[in-house]
Amino acid sequence: MRRTSFARWPCSIARAVDILGDWWTPLILREVFYGVRRFDDFEQALPISRNVLAQRLRRLVDEGLLDRVPYSERPLRFEYQPTEMGREFWSVLAAMSAWGDRWLDGGKGPPIVLHHTECDHDMAATVVCSHCRQPISADDVQSRLGPGYPDRLRRKARATGRFG
Repeated sequence: MRRTSFARWPCSIARAVDILGDWWTPLILREVFYGVRRFDDFEQALPISRNVLAQRLRRLVDEGLLDRVPYSERPLRFEYQPTEMGREFWSVLAAMSAWGDRWLDGGKGPPIVLHHTECDHDMAATVVCSHCRQPISADDVQSRLGPGYPDRLRRKARATGRFG
């Protein structure tokens, strides 16, 4: 069955889901942030088949989240290192972790605790306004069409009443 591509949708969430939307990709990236770099180590860390792992790693390299870097010449072997784009995905994983810790821990507490080395305290990710740095929620934000929204769709989007 072919999946629908969201790569050209005028929505940053849809485009991100197009790359990251299967259940293995965020878990592979999580392992990268835990220090896993080599194919065999990903296999040991995750209950994933070799072919699916190879496909997901290839896609993450092709999309620019990981670099495939040789670490051995004989035999030729590679490791996967996060790019700047990949490192920025950490904040998404931290937000998912905070949400899961709050709503899905079954009352046992977080399975993994994030520790901020700069202030030496355990922490949970929060979403803050990029301007005033105050925490925000969906109730505090309004959406409007941005410069990247296609002109051909503006009238239709405004007609729905969702955008001014």
